Amino acid sequence: MNSINQEFLNFLQHSPTPFHAVTNMASKLIDNNFQKLEERDSWDIQPGRYYVTRNQSSIVAFVLGEKIPLETGIRLVGAHTDSPCLRVKPNPVIRKHSYLQLGVEVYGGVLLNPWYDRDLGLAGRVTLAKGSAIHNLLINFNSSVGVIPSLAIHLDRGVNDSRSINPQQHIPPILMQADDEETIESILLDQIHKEYGDSENGRILGYELSFYDRNPPAIIGLQDEFIAGARLDNLLSCYIGLQSLIDAGDQSLCILVCNDHEEVGSTSASGALGPFLKSVIERLIPDTETRHRVIDRSLLISTDNAHGIHPNYDDRHDANHGPILNQGPVIKINANQRYATNSETEAFFANICEQQEIPFQKFINRSDLMCGSTIGPLTASEIGVKTLDVGVPTFAMHSIRELAGTRDSDYLLRALTAFFSATEVPGALSWV
Repeated sequence: MNSINQEFLNFLQHSPTPFHAVTNMASKLIDNNFQKLEERDSWDIQPGRYYVTRNQSSIVAFVLGEKIPLETGIRLVGAHTDSPCLRVKPNPVIRKHSYLQLGVEVYGGVLLNPWYDRDLGLAGRVTLAKGSAIHNLLINFNSSVGVIPSLAIHLDRGVNDSRSINPQQHIPPILMQADDEETIESILLDQIHKEYGDSENGRILGYELSFYDRNPPAIIGLQDEFIAGARLDNLLSCYIGLQSLIDAGDQSLCILVCNDHEEVGSTSASGALGPFLKSVIERLIPDTETRHRVIDRSLLISTDNAHGIHPNYDDRHDANHGPILNQGPVIKINANQRYATNSETEAFFANICEQQEIPFQKFINRSDLMCGSTIGPLTASEIGVKTLDVGVPTFAMHSIRELAGTRDSDYLLRALTAFFSATEVPGALSWV
């Protein structure tokens, strides 16, 4: 197992929500001499390393190089911090037959079946008022607080032939047995006091809390071939992008953007369809004419997991485009612009891989199946930058526990590090 996987498992274990992921990414950036910027402040920055966050759930980190961006263009890597999950409703308390449950809303395209019979944790952001002041508290309860028990097969004999899950009726987790009139606020404050030892946090006025699987991520397989864990889509790309930026040189303008809300369409102030990245670039390159020229010489690599060909369901793939785990990153292509790759950007990434002796693969969906999308086309439409979509092949995408290859993380890290460190202008092409 290589070092990036060891570090990634620790990051994944402590990043159950986008808020925690961004907090942990910021901590690693600080440890590597990145300076925090605030959007509300005036920026007068010199060449160096910086980062800025929005909504505590999206982050832009960048290296402002010694060379002017007009010479180098911008090297961008993008990913997203959110993953499909079960989000606690505003008034969630349900009491049935002495059991206290919490109603949940499905966030993103959740594969619901694997959520049954798991030890569930609860984490996220709580917003409190103390006097006239409002403040946020990130919580991650250090115990398994809930479970969604399966219905016994004796009561549903046809369950293995067909199973229909109603998220309103069948998914609310059980937290405890209680007949008292607890509110969600009292439950949270009591648990915060038990775990954090502070009973003076104030009044809870809002929260964004998600259930997650407490089973830790692991390296599995007879030869340690696989990474198994929750939220590989897309925290694996976030972490690899982060490490590649840290390893980047100090000559070019290199940017990592990790947006929230990709799984629900990216339409938010901190999503890829919002102005976050665009506003950062505008502040780094204030002159409009210069900025347009720089963008034309720039490239974005959007990194998001790809579908590996499943040996039990190989008929769900195009026969000529079945990525294999541990055989390199995947260039993702779609004629209907669900992915932003074109022949130019595809060739640029393929060339990097060939120069670094990194294997790579190509993926396109079956023509009779609709594929997912990424931040790639959305960011390209907002910024106007040349873009391609790549990712490591994965099994069980959007399950509570996904599977990727241990070697692919190293392959992608090498490719992105070479991209950030390349001497040629990424957006420039030589026509023959």
